[in-house]
Amino acid sequence: MEQIRLGNTGLKVSRLCLGCMTYGSPEWRSWVLDREQSKPFFQAAIEKGITFFDTANVYSIGASEEVTGHWLREFAKREEIVVATKVNGPMGKGANEKGLSRKAIMAQIDASLTRLGMDYVDLYQIHRFDYETPIEETLEALNDVVKAGKARYIGASSMYAWQFAKMLAASDAHGWVRFVSMQPQYNLVYREEEREMLPLCRAEGVGVIPWSPLARGFLAGGRAQPKEGNTERARTDEFSPRLYFREADHQVVDAVTEVAKARGLSNMQVALAWVLRNPAITAPIVGASKLGHIEDAVSALDVKLTDDEVAKLEAPYQPKPVLDHT
Repeated sequence: MEQIRLGNTGLKVSRLCLGCMTYGSPEWRSWVLDREQSKPFFQAAIEKGITFFDTANVYSIGASEEVTGHWLREFAKREEIVVATKVNGPMGKGANEKGLSRKAIMAQIDASLTRLGMDYVDLYQIHRFDYETPIEETLEALNDVVKAGKARYIGASSMYAWQFAKMLAASDAHGWVRFVSMQPQYNLVYREEEREMLPLCRAEGVGVIPWSPLARGFLAGGRAQPKEGNTERARTDEFSPRLYFREADHQVVDAVTEVAKARGLSNMQVALAWVLRNPAITAPIVGASKLGHIEDAVSALDVKLTDDEVAKLEAPYQPKPVLDHT
């Protein structure tokens, strides 16, 4: 497995990142795998050379961090892996148990470390933009988290490019630790980040670790209508219909299927290979609810698409409104 620098930092991460939202508690979402069911996925990922793992405090309301930490301690040395988590989502009913205030960040980093069973996380990310907190308050708190040794680096996730640029500029002006990564949505049926966010990240030396490179499984095919598919997540997903299922999206899936059949590959391999070929991308975050998903994702690293194949995959795309920045 290739190891690649995360942006302009010296930190090396595997070319693929295992997204850990799938692992935690099925009480949160019916498709989530519990601790014992999750074990083979962490073992397989590490055996395949994946060293980068992404979770969030809000996934299974903390249980994802617990499961992630448990199996990473079982299968890897702390120095060999890169662990990322996030803060912002609601972790309780209290007014200060969510968001990016100083109070929330300081409380949530300690809670995340306790659940992970770790002294520090490698990458601490803000889970979307917080419109109710001044960016200076958030950035100074994150700077203090790093200076306290509780995180090595900080990152951000889906927001408008102007918001990210403003935060980077504020960090530079105050001499605070700046974001080293951005986690946007990016896939063949959602390419709006190509307009401003990806060029901004390349210009600023920020690593890009996109979520949903397979469009929550939509690009795998077999989902003519919402709540269709061969996984529990596909059949119960309330979120995908807000993002995909336009006519042009189905045409993109048809193109993926055509290229995949011609090459003797799966749709997943082709869709992921397309994301990986973008020079702005550091490491796509892939989810896995079946062990074959990890195998397919790793094998996609060796797939090189031709210019003609890329043109066929991209031709049906129709621009969308900006989605899921809140």
